[in-house]
Amino acid sequence: MLINMVVVNMSYNSSLTTEQFLFYEMRIVSKQYLEGKSTDEIVGNIKSDNLFQYPTERKISKIARACQKRIVALGNESLIHELANASVEVAKQINLYAMMRYSRLVREFMTDLIGEKYRQQDFAYTRKDLNVFFSRLQEQNDDLAAWSEQTVMKLKQVLTKCLIETEMLDSIKDTTLNPIFISEELETGIRENNDLTALAAFNCFR
Repeated sequence: MLINMVVVNMSYNSSLTTEQFLFYEMRIVSKQYLEGKSTDEIVGNIKSDNLFQYPTERKISKIARACQKRIVALGNESLIHELANASVEVAKQINLYAMMRYSRLVREFMTDLIGEKYRQQDFAYTRKDLNVFFSRLQEQNDDLAAWSEQTVMKLKQVLTKCLIETEMLDSIKDTTLNPIFISEELETGIRENNDLTALAAFNCFR
């Protein structure tokens, strides 16, 4: 049974630099998860059948376990089913929501920066926006303040890539957010989770 929770009090974590969006991997792990397999069984299957198609096995266990944690953080069996089986467009939105449920950094980026831009109908998205977002977090949190410039730069790239994957942004050089429409499946799941503050991240204010 899934526990319905929002991981907003979790400490900030820079693991996103290596874990990233992982859409292809999340599809694979979610399908195996729905079959009732344990984490160890999922990792074993992915390794034995080379499901991730990685050149070596070195990162498979870490990435598969990260996917599993995001899937559990969704807290909603219907969303997990859609993540595994829905169209790419729908499933990518759900994947981003899973990242928001698991990572405090992703959640605050999507709600405090992107969600606020959608709320205000301010579709400009520039390097300055990212810099201000990270500067504010680093002023408020000693752990973030200790992150290297290289780590912060990588995190900015990953967060921007999340916007591109979900078609909120057309390319890495684009400076205008697209006014997207939330998928019906994701909106239903967010409301079932009573996680209404997440709706703004997907341009939903109804």
